[in-house]
Amino acid sequence: MAPSTLKLPFITYGTTRLGDTSIPTEARVKLALAAMQKGIHFHTSSSYGEAIDILAQAFKADPAHVPKLIIKIFGNSMEEMRGNVLKYIRLLGVPCIEVAQLCPGGDVWEQLAKGGACYAAFKQMQAEGLVRHFVLEAFPWTSPKAHAALKAGHLDGAVEALIFYFNPLQRFASNPLWDLAREKAWPFIALRSVGGGDLYQLRDIPGAAWKPYLQERAAQVAPLYELSGAKTWPEFCVRFAASFDRVLGTVGSSSKLERLEALLAAAESRQPLAQPIIDELLALQRSWSSDVDVPSEPWSM
Repeated sequence: MAPSTLKLPFITYGTTRLGDTSIPTEARVKLALAAMQKGIHFHTSSSYGEAIDILAQAFKADPAHVPKLIIKIFGNSMEEMRGNVLKYIRLLGVPCIEVAQLCPGGDVWEQLAKGGACYAAFKQMQAEGLVRHFVLEAFPWTSPKAHAALKAGHLDGAVEALIFYFNPLQRFASNPLWDLAREKAWPFIALRSVGGGDLYQLRDIPGAAWKPYLQERAAQVAPLYELSGAKTWPEFCVRFAASFDRVLGTVGSSSKLERLEALLAAAESRQPLAQPIIDELLALQRSWSSDVDVPSEPWSM
């Protein structure tokens, strides 16, 4: 692959909960402003409820601390994707998008997989200063096309990393894509740092896991967590991500500033987990991927 210039803080703040309308608007703007003081990247999307509007208010209130942004860019055509890049720049009042997370649909996926005209369009947006870096999103159901693009070398020089759910409970790159990415030493960004919540709550409290598979996985992972020596679940999750040298960073979301601060504190002193624990987690993830993730309906995970 071509050398990547993409650098991230190890923790990026995911803004999912900034879009949660059950939380008062003032509280969400206050949270955004406090997170901006941490000097880290933010990850956001128009699919996160009111998150874009909350961020726009916070950026206007404190323009000196506007963070670099990773933004999901959806589109079934390159014209639609470019339009969404311009829309975000306008709505957020930022000069450019630091990292565009490609969330392609329709013809764009076909172009990515086959080395089509989309790559010239990516380079044009960079030349115009609209986007600095591109990363490609992967899910179990889109992994075959991402695999085709990566295997053929089409991503080289245009897309600098993959981005997918990666934590002790989830690995949303399929087994073939995961194996190829590791073979090629391809960098990636880990989404959903703590896998959706506290491990014991996911395991023990009915309804705490938004899908039953997470409760089942929490029960499988709990013994490994207890063996690890980690004092908290966030520490365990950060150390999990830190156990892979091609992880550029991990994205964690919360409605509470202290939870973000817990991730940041864990990242400051992060050390890899013991290799036997990593090996067991990877074995679990391989079976989860083939038995549950890949056979599942899109967006059901």
